Amino acid sequence: MTGVNFILGILSLLFLHAKCQLPPTVYQYYTEGGINSGLEALPGQFRLNGKDITLYSGSIHYFRVVPEYWRDRLRRMRAAGLNAIDTYVPWNLHEPRKGEFDFGAGNNEFSKVLNLREFLQIAQEEDLLVILRPGPYICSEWEFGGLPSWLLRYPDIKVRTSDLVFTGHVKTYFDQLLAQVVDLQFTKGGSIIAVQIENEYGSFGNFDEIKDREYLAFIRDNYVENGIEELLLTCDSPALVGDTGSLPGYLMTANFDNNPEAQFDRLLELQPDKPLMAMEFWAGWFDYWFGTHTGGLNPENFSKHLSTIFSYNASVNFYMFHGGSTFGFMNGANKIPVFPSYLSDVSSYDYGAPLSEAGDYTEKYNVTKELIALDNEVQTFTPEQPPLNPKIAYPAVQIQEYLTYVQLINQIPLDLVTEIQTVTNMEALDINNGNGQSYGLTVYRKKLDLAPTAELQIVGHIRDVAMVLVDGEQKTQKPQGSGALLGFGFWTISNSTFTIEGAAAGLNTLDVVVENWGRVNFGGPAYFEQQKGLFEGPILVDGVELSDLTAIPLELKSNWIQGYA
Repeated sequence: MTGVNFILGILSLLFLHAKCQLPPTVYQYYTEGGINSGLEALPGQFRLNGKDITLYSGSIHYFRVVPEYWRDRLRRMRAAGLNAIDTYVPWNLHEPRKGEFDFGAGNNEFSKVLNLREFLQIAQEEDLLVILRPGPYICSEWEFGGLPSWLLRYPDIKVRTSDLVFTGHVKTYFDQLLAQVVDLQFTKGGSIIAVQIENEYGSFGNFDEIKDREYLAFIRDNYVENGIEELLLTCDSPALVGDTGSLPGYLMTANFDNNPEAQFDRLLELQPDKPLMAMEFWAGWFDYWFGTHTGGLNPENFSKHLSTIFSYNASVNFYMFHGGSTFGFMNGANKIPVFPSYLSDVSSYDYGAPLSEAGDYTEKYNVTKELIALDNEVQTFTPEQPPLNPKIAYPAVQIQEYLTYVQLINQIPLDLVTEIQTVTNMEALDINNGNGQSYGLTVYRKKLDLAPTAELQIVGHIRDVAMVLVDGEQKTQKPQGSGALLGFGFWTISNSTFTIEGAAAGLNTLDVVVENWGRVNFGGPAYFEQQKGLFEGPILVDGVELSDLTAIPLELKSNWIQGYA
C-alpha cells in the first residue's frame, strides 16, 4: 500500500507541475535538446548553447564563506533573479607551501573552505552558471592578491610577468587547479561558462602602456593545454586603461562603480563586434584600519547606474553580491601616495553588498531583484527568498586561564626557531621546509646588557608594526587612534627610535615583535615587493648594531593553538 501511495504522490506532483506550467530552470532552458555549444560573445549579445542570454551574475568567494552557508547564500542569489555567479580562486590557499596543494582534503588553516569542486557543483544544483576567475592574481582585498608569500624567497622574481621563475610556478599550480574543474565546464555538463585571464592587468603599471602580453598568452595557452574550452575574457576599467591589459581577440569587460556610459562607450570603440559586460559593477566598497566605514554606492546611485547598465543591453556581475568575511591573516592592503602610505584592510568583507556579511537582505538586494525582473526577457523558474537566518547574542565569557607572552614564546617548536646573523624578512627564514614564514608575527630576539636608559633604533622601515619587550615586559604602548602612526613602531617612519627605560641590571632579553598587517594586493610592479618583518636595516642599541639574533615565528596556526584546548 505504501508503494501505491508513493506512486500516486509522484503523479500528483507531476500533474500539479503541468497544471501550474512552471517555467523551466536556467539549466533546463539553456540545455534543452542537448548541449551543442558554450557561451559565445557575438556582436551586441551573448549566446549560450544557441540561445541569447543576458548574464545577471554576482560575486561570491567560497573561501570567504563557511561551507555550511554555501548553499544558503547561493539560493538567496538565485532568488534575486541572478542566473550566474563568479568566484576568484586564491593561489596562496591552494598551494600554501611550494608543491603542496590543498583542494579541501588537507590539514591546513583553510582546508575546510577549499573544496572548489563542491562549491561549483552546489552552484549548479542551485541553478546558477559560473564565471571562474583563477588569477593567478586576484586582487580582491586579499593577502598579496592571492599570490603565495613563498614566491618572495626568490630575490629577483617579477610576479605577474613572463618571468620564467614566476610562470614556472604558475604552470605547476594551474596544472593542479584546472584538473579539479575541467570536467565542470558547461559544454561537459557542468556549470562553468567562462574563465578569466589574469585580473585587471591594465592597472599593473602605467595605464597607457601595453602590458606583458606574452604573459597573458602564457595563461591562455595553459588554460587550453589543461582542457579549458569555454569563453575566455579579461577585465579592466577601459575608460582609464584602454586595452593595455587585454589579449587581442579575446573579450574585454569593464570594472567600475559609476559612469557606466564612459566605460561602455570606450569598450564599444575598442571592440564594436562584442557584447558589453560589467565584470565588476562595484556594489559597495571595503574598509581599512584607521579609516571610516563606507558602504560604497548608496541604494539610489546603485539603482541609477544599474539601470544605465541595462539600457546598454549589457550583462552585469555585481562585485560583491555577498562579500562574507576575510578569515585569519588573509586581509590585503593598499599603498597610497599620501600619509600614511599603507592601508591595511579589515576582516569584514561586508562590502555594502546586496547580501550582507550575515547573509541578510538589504535595500540593494531589493533594487537588484526589481530591476533584473524588468530587464530579463527570458522567463525561468526563480525560487522564493529563503527566510532570514536566526541571530544569537552570546553572553560574555569569563577568562579562566591564559598564557603569558613568555609562556607563549616558550611553546614555539624548536625547529621553527632560527639563528640569524642580522635582521631578515619573515619569508626568508629557513623554516617550514624552505617556505619561510607567511603570516603572523616575528620576534627578533637578542640577549644583552641594557643600560637603565637605552636608545633603540630600527634602521629603515618596519613592515609593518613593532612592539618592544624587555624580559617579557612590554615597553611600547598600545596605539590609541591614528595619531599613533606618527610615532615609533609603525611603517610610516624610517630610522625610528625608541627609548627603553627601566631594564633590570644584568643580562636582558630584548624582543622586537613585528606584525605583518597584510601584503598589498593592488598596484604596479613595485607595489608587489612585499617582504615583511625587519630587513631594510639593522637594529641598533645605543648606536651599536645588533647581530647574532634569534628569530621566533608566531604563526598562530590553528593546529598549534588547538593543542592547548
